Amino acid sequence: MGVSSTSLAAFLFISCFICLCPELTLAQNAATGVTRHYKFDIRLHNVTRLCKTKSIITVNGKFPGPRIIAREGDRLVIKVVNHVSNNITIHWHGIRQLRTGWADGPAYITQCPIQTGQSYVYNFTIIGQTGTLWYHAHVSWIRSTLYGPILILPRLNTSYPFVKPYKEVPIIFGEWWNNDTEAVINQALQTGAGANISDAYTINGLPGPLYNCSKETFRLKVKPGKTYLLRLINAALNDELFFKIVNHTFTIVDADASYVKPFQTDTIFITPGQTTNVLFKTKSLSSNAKFLMAARPYSTAASGTFDNTTVVGVLEYNHDIKPFSNSSIKGLALPPLPAINATSYVANWTSKFRSLGNSQFPVNVPQTVQKQYFFTVGLGTDPCPKNQTCQGPNGTKFSASVNNVSFNNPTTALLQAHYSRKLNVLTSNFPAFPLNQFNYTGPPPNNTMVSHGTKVVTLPYNTTVELVMQGTSIQGAENHPLHLHGYNFYVVGQGTGNFNSATDPANFNLVDPVERNTVGVPAGGWVAIRFRADNPGVWFMHCHIEIHLSWGLKMAWAVMDGKLPNQKLLPPPLDLPKC
Repeated sequence: MGVSSTSLAAFLFISCFICLCPELTLAQNAATGVTRHYKFDIRLHNVTRLCKTKSIITVNGKFPGPRIIAREGDRLVIKVVNHVSNNITIHWHGIRQLRTGWADGPAYITQCPIQTGQSYVYNFTIIGQTGTLWYHAHVSWIRSTLYGPILILPRLNTSYPFVKPYKEVPIIFGEWWNNDTEAVINQALQTGAGANISDAYTINGLPGPLYNCSKETFRLKVKPGKTYLLRLINAALNDELFFKIVNHTFTIVDADASYVKPFQTDTIFITPGQTTNVLFKTKSLSSNAKFLMAARPYSTAASGTFDNTTVVGVLEYNHDIKPFSNSSIKGLALPPLPAINATSYVANWTSKFRSLGNSQFPVNVPQTVQKQYFFTVGLGTDPCPKNQTCQGPNGTKFSASVNNVSFNNPTTALLQAHYSRKLNVLTSNFPAFPLNQFNYTGPPPNNTMVSHGTKVVTLPYNTTVELVMQGTSIQGAENHPLHLHGYNFYVVGQGTGNFNSATDPANFNLVDPVERNTVGVPAGGWVAIRFRADNPGVWFMHCHIEIHLSWGLKMAWAVMDGKLPNQKLLPPPLDLPKC
């Protein structure tokens, strides 16, 4: 039995935000929804973690940033004002942005950055999406502190397709860096080495008791015998994570704001960029019991070190009003989590996801395709510049590519070039298949160098697309969470080793494949997706591990206008930032 969305009783943790938050005002809009106005002031704010106080870039002085709450069908008008010296853009991760690509946010793809003292209004409508998404800065590594949740409720007078939750709680995984992340990535790009690692993982901005000099721990306070909806977001820069709560289980009901066939688990895997909604039923306990929750990374990376630590939070039943201290959880057991390199667990986890696929939430996976693409994704190398010592493999510099093309950042926004048909900026010659074939998951080829370019794939409106993404082992096999802007796609197949075009398509799921916006290309394997190109504009696709994005593991799709007025990209806003 579903919960009526006419009441926000289930949102006792967040509903007060709608009434009291100064970032938000409401205006009535048509019959389908309301217009919600937010004001985001991008400011420096001092935050202390691990006994170190640093000035970080925030939205309205909050870390993580303030919640955006809306219903399916609502229009969001978000004015972003830049008060810091850095260039700023914000991406509304997972929002389809139907015909409103100007509001998508990635720097130099859909817009030029918002410069110091300038502002830009992001204006878009939430269409056909309910669940959890998120927003984050999309220029350099600023998203390390500038991120927050987008909580999308069902339309009025409609229901969730699962049991009514007692309360709903956003849980955002992140990373804390004592050093300036801009200095971290600049150093990595200069030396060609892997980037330095973060100092801690966080849950809702708090690192927990296992880190030296940590005094901040996330506490999930619950009542016995209640069902909670946990809205999980992985906002970490560079790490995929396992998550578990001692002696408790979850029911997965949603992935990337798309409903799935419910299944139970005691351990969650989530990549950077992904969101997962889970039902969490508490036990019938009368005592003030406490249980630890924990998250730690999954990695098979050979590209330098990674943060091999564990963030801990506390689940508290019938909590009292005594001040919390780390000593109060002394002796509590940590939840057992899969091994750091548990690739088989990850493969089994991802295979469990299926779209809900009923009459109310149908599956619209393309049954036939008009365009087929095969992209290799992985790491490679660049030569070391003359008169410089580089710290990448064998004295080179780390790089990354799609079909051996490492993406060069343009100096003007690709969407603006697409709209004005400036073909000298936008070249539509991205290779549909690797130019040089090899044993992708076997020993690396002798030449590991990548090429460079700013290239896109051009698609006619409404084209049905099948894309196979093949992981490579050139610099070690690892999972790559690929995120496609402007679209959801259906994950129709995945496997280990090299994709076999003669035999593997016979096993594709064209009945109830999961619908996502971010999918992991398996370490030493492949994944196949399908989508319909029904959203005109220029759409970024990239690895959501930030160091791989910085190294060039990214490309773009240019989708042409359709013939009808409602199939065309809207004109650019008057306040669109200029380069």
